[in-house]
Amino acid sequence: MDDLKISKKKPSFPVIKKLDRYLSEYNRNFELPIFYDDLLRFQGAITVFDKDDEDTLWLRVYYSEYDREEIDLALKRVYSNLVSDGSEKIFQFLNVDCIDFCTFGNSQPFRIKVRNILNDNYTHFYIKKADASRIYGLELEHMLSPNSLNFLVYKDTLIEEHIAGIPGDVFIKDMLPNCTKPEKAQIAKEFVKFNERCMIRLLGDMRSYNYVVIPTHDFDQIVYKVRAIDFDQQCYEGKFNIYRPQFFKENYQMVKLVKEKISEASIDQYKVEERSIIAKRVISYNKRLTKLIDCMMHDKISTDENLEQLKAVIYDYTLDMNFKYCKTMGEILKYALAFVKRNYEDVNMKKI
Repeated sequence: MDDLKISKKKPSFPVIKKLDRYLSEYNRNFELPIFYDDLLRFQGAITVFDKDDEDTLWLRVYYSEYDREEIDLALKRVYSNLVSDGSEKIFQFLNVDCIDFCTFGNSQPFRIKVRNILNDNYTHFYIKKADASRIYGLELEHMLSPNSLNFLVYKDTLIEEHIAGIPGDVFIKDMLPNCTKPEKAQIAKEFVKFNERCMIRLLGDMRSYNYVVIPTHDFDQIVYKVRAIDFDQQCYEGKFNIYRPQFFKENYQMVKLVKEKISEASIDQYKVEERSIIAKRVISYNKRLTKLIDCMMHDKISTDENLEQLKAVIYDYTLDMNFKYCKTMGEILKYALAFVKRNYEDVNMKKI
């Protein structure tokens, strides 16, 4: 499988006023007590290794005693607003166990581990530089996928909740070979649907380490779901195949699994199912989605070269004249979702 080449470094796009107003309207905008840049004041760091003593590309950072006290209190406040009602009552039960920094990738996030001292349950959240592309990706994931997302934005800082699951590359290497035949067929089905979902909403760069596989125990089986965890490449790239996970060499084993376990007729069926579900979500979130796409249409989140390339390819794919005259990535997404919705409604009308 030939490897897809994507942009070496996607620029970070600022949050425009129109998007900021949208985030305030839907309670995503909150005056945070700490900024991303505040966490960059660490005094030292050590490498974090996994259970196999391999470098995780994360650094555990340390602060001066004075800074750490101030930062811990601010992080507890952020956690309370992210997952609870913002009350300070829970502070006495929380401990910030560690702060990790990742130098890999575009967003270079801080990962915060918060533990409940009463029972040792813990969770993570992330602090990143606010990037309009990523915010659009998070909102679209919330509305158009089966998964709800919780995040906060304030000025140039983005707070994201942790998405639990087994990293795709780890799952493919360590767990997929041991799955039963029915489980492999079910995983293949989910990958087809995931591939279709990413393509329709133009979420790019879904290589195996940018999504997780989530096993859920049902009463007589394990059900697997595939879920995106990285949203930096929302509506940025010009190559259409970058929005289709099947074309990344890191996903070769998943693609091979689909070919082995699912017939062409079933693949088409699962694609139609996913398009129908997305069309229903577009209808359900009509008002909110319209406002978000309006923000995207007034925003510049890609290069002119990528825009021209992508709209030409999608026109060839759909033969929809609307794509020829798109001036922003937001317009391309608008007509892509309209195309899916229109075809879904046309099929339903024919059945009446």
